[in-house]
Amino acid sequence: MKKKIGIITLGCKVNQFETQSLQLMLSEKGHTIVNDFSKADVIVINTCSVTSTSDQKSRRIIRHFSKTYPNARLAVCGCMTQLSPDSVSAIEGVSIIAGTSDKMEFLGALISLSKDAQVPFEIDNALSRREFEYLPAGGLLGHTRALLKIEDGCSNFCTYCIIPYTRGPVRSMPLETAILECEKLVLDGYKEVVITGIEISSYGRDLTPKLTLSDIVYSLCSRFPSVRFRLGSLEPRIITKDFCVKLSHFTNLCPHFHLSMQSGCDETLKRMHRKYDTALFYDSVSLLRRHFPDCAITTDMIVGFPGEDESEFSKTLEFIKKCEFSSMHIFPYSRRHGTLADKMQNQITKKEKAERASRASEIAEEMKNNYLASRIGKIESVLFEEIASGLWVGHAKNFVKVYVKSDVDLKNSVKNVRIDSLFNDGLLGQLIY
Repeated sequence: MKKKIGIITLGCKVNQFETQSLQLMLSEKGHTIVNDFSKADVIVINTCSVTSTSDQKSRRIIRHFSKTYPNARLAVCGCMTQLSPDSVSAIEGVSIIAGTSDKMEFLGALISLSKDAQVPFEIDNALSRREFEYLPAGGLLGHTRALLKIEDGCSNFCTYCIIPYTRGPVRSMPLETAILECEKLVLDGYKEVVITGIEISSYGRDLTPKLTLSDIVYSLCSRFPSVRFRLGSLEPRIITKDFCVKLSHFTNLCPHFHLSMQSGCDETLKRMHRKYDTALFYDSVSLLRRHFPDCAITTDMIVGFPGEDESEFSKTLEFIKKCEFSSMHIFPYSRRHGTLADKMQNQITKKEKAERASRASEIAEEMKNNYLASRIGKIESVLFEEIASGLWVGHAKNFVKVYVKSDVDLKNSVKNVRIDSLFNDGLLGQLIY
């Protein structure tokens, strides 16, 4: 019997990719993906567990859907179920529980699920995984930007992070498979592909022969010159002169680099077990700016990590000013049971973390506005996606939002835009015909 299936996705781009893969495979088998959950036979909830707050949100959403849509069967997967399957199975109304692997088995369970059945599902030990699980890229048509997951897992074991225990060690997609997936995306009409994974900077080290992230990016950019490629979050250690020289001549590689920083203080970075110091990080920033002029460099930052005193935090503030990021994601540290940081002394109060996040956000906003202002008068290549505020809006290669007025349907088209001014959360410009 064909089913109507609704899907909720929490968390990172890898979860988004895996949800899109499920949508694609279910649709190909004749099932219907619905946005109106009152019509769903099955509701899939793809959970996140990156922080304790993420766990709480996942559980709250599961309970909400169980109570609000009692006629639908609930199927829960993702990082939280991988880590805490018992806490999910205890929630009334859950029929299937799966972790972060065996998506094909999960797909089969969804399809075969009867109205009152509860499907047993074995959760594996993520740390024992050694094979990359293939899932098709794409999803339902209508999107302008596709995700391509080339890697899963992480072996860094940062002291604040639980993800190695939910995703396992690094496993990489073979290069030939990535090329075949991109060929399908091109045929489906996608103009931009985001290369994603849990820790793409470690791509290829498990393959034989070993490969690097720059190898796969070089191959994809060469093979598909009409497609824009955008990189997901990067570790600064892979930004070397060789990396930049190898890739900087590709006009279809988006000059937008998200470098995972977390802190601008060496003492804090050491307690986090990050594999770089501020000197290496700044060298990476400088290399990118030298080889990719006017590139956007964005980052993540955790404030209030255990033991971070005012002196350490002040060092971080000075460091982010030095780096001149075009955009930042700033997070107050969230304790995560099962991590080393959760057991550290000198935990910072919630009030102090909020105050520090506010101070850092003020600097981040000023840097963002400075970068946006630097684009005025320049020409940006923009991939248009939708209408907002009566204007067409899309993203430039540097991932800045760009708005234009047009009576022509611009969806999924790439146009050159001359930038006139700051506008809303991005820039306003005029189409160049």
